Amino acid sequence: MEISFTPSADVALILNTLLDKLEQRAKRSPEDAPPALPKAPRPLKVALSDLPLPAYFSQTDPTPRLLTNEQLQVLERADLLRLAWLPGERGHLLSAATLSPEHAPRLYELLGRVPLGDVRARLESLLLAERFRFPPDDWRAAALRGVLGQLRAGKSPSPFSLSDSGLNLDLLTLLAALPDLQSETPYRVFSVRVFNNSKRFDELKPALLRLARRANPQWKALLAEELLRELNLVANPGYLHLAGGWQLTTAGGEILSLGGFSPSVGFSAVQTPEVRAVEVYAGRVGPGAAAVLCIENLTTFHEFTRLQAGRYAVLCTMGNPSPSVRRVLRLIPEAIPLYLWADLDYGGFNILSQLRRQVSRRIQPYRMGIADFEAYAHLSRPLTRGDERHLKSLLQRSELADVGAVIEHLIRRGLKLEQEALDCAQE
Repeated sequence: MEISFTPSADVALILNTLLDKLEQRAKRSPEDAPPALPKAPRPLKVALSDLPLPAYFSQTDPTPRLLTNEQLQVLERADLLRLAWLPGERGHLLSAATLSPEHAPRLYELLGRVPLGDVRARLESLLLAERFRFPPDDWRAAALRGVLGQLRAGKSPSPFSLSDSGLNLDLLTLLAALPDLQSETPYRVFSVRVFNNSKRFDELKPALLRLARRANPQWKALLAEELLRELNLVANPGYLHLAGGWQLTTAGGEILSLGGFSPSVGFSAVQTPEVRAVEVYAGRVGPGAAAVLCIENLTTFHEFTRLQAGRYAVLCTMGNPSPSVRRVLRLIPEAIPLYLWADLDYGGFNILSQLRRQVSRRIQPYRMGIADFEAYAHLSRPLTRGDERHLKSLLQRSELADVGAVIEHLIRRGLKLEQEALDCAQE
């Protein structure tokens, strides 16, 4: 029997609810389940009283109810639905509608709705084709493999969408564009460059963060802006805060001596890819024995350079060190000692771990020992359960074996200490 009408709003809601139930049932039936004896598929039922149908149950305007009843009865005569009426209200008020799954394809066609299985298959095909854009060991390839696994397990493919193909295509375009960023790039500049829309990246940012954290465990604890900075994406280009006898040589052979700036200087992060060599001298004038001290927090950096100018060339990591910070540190000659002064907590020791893995194993902690903690323990704060869990995870990292006793001490004491609590006038 041919169906020639366009479903009314109430009929569309009833039919879509039945198809939603069918798709939810399919999601609960794993594809790899052992074969069972053939069974007739169970019908699906929806009670109209469970749905938001104020027009259907209106006491003042019977038109929506009459149209709904008429259209549903046409579907019943076509053997697509079974209808149940309220007692004593036959032909007037419906109680429920029931769908046999074998008739679902005609309802999909009537509604112009694509079956969820087809949508999932299309998205899977798209991701299978796109993942080969990325090297197998790239975090983006790992992220797409994770989403494919979700699809095959019948789970949500979030942050990809089953209803918004535009989002899926733009997210894949974003992933493909990331390697082109060789220096810190503002969000809006990147967004215009890739999408010709200054705000599109902001809309995709949450999806990108979810994919990145899922694919790279080292990024899970980073703040959103720190993680995006790892990808060279920033709200606005930042600066490397430097103090002391730094001398930078650019790709063009230009020598930039920064020691004359007092008490410190901001060097544009965008310019760091042009730096080819780094020399460090003690103090701000004249050559001599030198060491580099990395300080986690900007407040402590400013206070330290005000009170302790001369002994170290100092660099502020601004929390988790950015790619620009790490690039400059890698160019420092091996003979120059490197130190890190950071908070006595998970974040501080995680920075030490990252710098040792990505810059040099010679980096040593500065004022991050048990004695330093105990001298200022009265200014410490309690660990949260998350803090304790994260600190314990650091004990598994081989590059932190030499500070394991300090980490265990913090866990035993149930405390953490920010570097701002320490007196910058003391060594």
